[in-house]
Amino acid sequence: MKDSFGIEFNRLLTITNVPIKKFKDYLDSNNEYGEYSDILENNFNPKTIEALMCRTFLSVGFDGRLYDCDFNLALGYGLKDAEGKFMTIDKLNLRDLEEREIVTGEHCLACTAGSGSSCQGTLADENTCCEAAVKEDKKQAVKEYYGKVFKTQKDLKTSACCSIQAFPEPVKSIIKNIEPEILDRFYGCGSPIPPLLEGCNVLDLGSGTGRDVYIASALAGEHGFVTGVDMTDEQLEIARKHKNAQMKRFGFKRCNADFKKGYIEDLKECGIKDDSQDVVISNYVINLSPDKKSVFSEIFRVLKPGGELYFSDVFADRRIPEDIKNDHVLYGECLSGAMYIEDFRRMLRELRCLDYRVMSKRNINIEDSEVAAKTGNIVFYSMTIRAFKLYDTEDLCEDFGQAAYYQGTIPHYPHHFQLDDHHLFIAHKPMLVCGNTASMVSNTRFGKHFKILGDRKVHYGSFVCGSAAQKAGNGDAPSGGSCC
Repeated sequence: MKDSFGIEFNRLLTITNVPIKKFKDYLDSNNEYGEYSDILENNFNPKTIEALMCRTFLSVGFDGRLYDCDFNLALGYGLKDAEGKFMTIDKLNLRDLEEREIVTGEHCLACTAGSGSSCQGTLADENTCCEAAVKEDKKQAVKEYYGKVFKTQKDLKTSACCSIQAFPEPVKSIIKNIEPEILDRFYGCGSPIPPLLEGCNVLDLGSGTGRDVYIASALAGEHGFVTGVDMTDEQLEIARKHKNAQMKRFGFKRCNADFKKGYIEDLKECGIKDDSQDVVISNYVINLSPDKKSVFSEIFRVLKPGGELYFSDVFADRRIPEDIKNDHVLYGECLSGAMYIEDFRRMLRELRCLDYRVMSKRNINIEDSEVAAKTGNIVFYSMTIRAFKLYDTEDLCEDFGQAAYYQGTIPHYPHHFQLDDHHLFIAHKPMLVCGNTASMVSNTRFGKHFKILGDRKVHYGSFVCGSAAQKAGNGDAPSGGSCC
């Protein structure tokens, strides 16, 4: 082109060929259709989704029939109404299109692979495509590690995913009633199951073989519902296999648990609606996500106002270097994706969550010499954290002269209730609290179990809070007096 016509390209865009009609026939004749489809699926680029033609345009056939896109038109995949009749342009009512699922098929993978197809100019820019490729590569590595390599806890190289916590009641009793295969393939770092789940909608991110889903299922009861989301087929197979047996073990006439395959960065694709969940839990999984901001954004989208995020995960005392981030073994061991605690705080702040609380924290021991050599001086922590979807919290604890009074009515907690590592409420004993703490125990599902004395009409300045470790001093448990 340059020699003959003086045309020179400064950037080459590869437009994905959609496997339909003649191209599909060619692939079939050479027994290459399956291989081509795998290539498209393995190069999925989520950044192409927003600009897809089928999301904002309609195609119209010569006979007036409506289609989601030109490719569906070529295949004859027309839109149908509730009665199963083809929709036409002359009777088009935009309201009929609301909440309607787009008609899809295997050919749709071509529009979302690499830089996308030519449909409606959905080409992702060069940097975006590379970024997405890296993220998808990490997802694939996690799938491989937890689906193929990791079989039991003995395969782990660190204490990152090994629980040292004693299970509280009633979780301890529930664990005894869970299928052994589910427990053997469990790789979480504890039991991030908050109390008071009766009747709640609970979502478990990265549910694996379903251990925590079934614990929450038993606690939520038949009037609650628990959904697990995971991307690994091998883990989901185990979780689903035992669903009926677990319901019988719990004595439930109605199944209150389900498992969905999908990514925790895009819960909408799994059918999780806005403001639909009372509690979101996760057990050592968010660190595995290459797009943590999307994960937390999705969490606060699906939580109801006053809903709670309660999760255990790995954190670090600094930002993880790129060479460690790209180590697949360390990624599977939950170290490469560890969140720097201050970046985590900043991320929540951007999502309007100005105050989170630490439930527990412990150092992670790295016993494997090769892993220790790679991670160097980085200090990793296992932490359990809770955060609420509240709109009246502030970025600092403020003093309004309020006191909280725990009534001792939360099941299994008649004598005291631990909100976090520096708030242990003794039943029937008033405790001075900041405005944020007052909101956490009154504008959430805990509200009916607390009495709040005072309001926010008068401000007395900042409220100094300390951790349980600081209060205990010599290692004793906090007294539960004031939180300052």
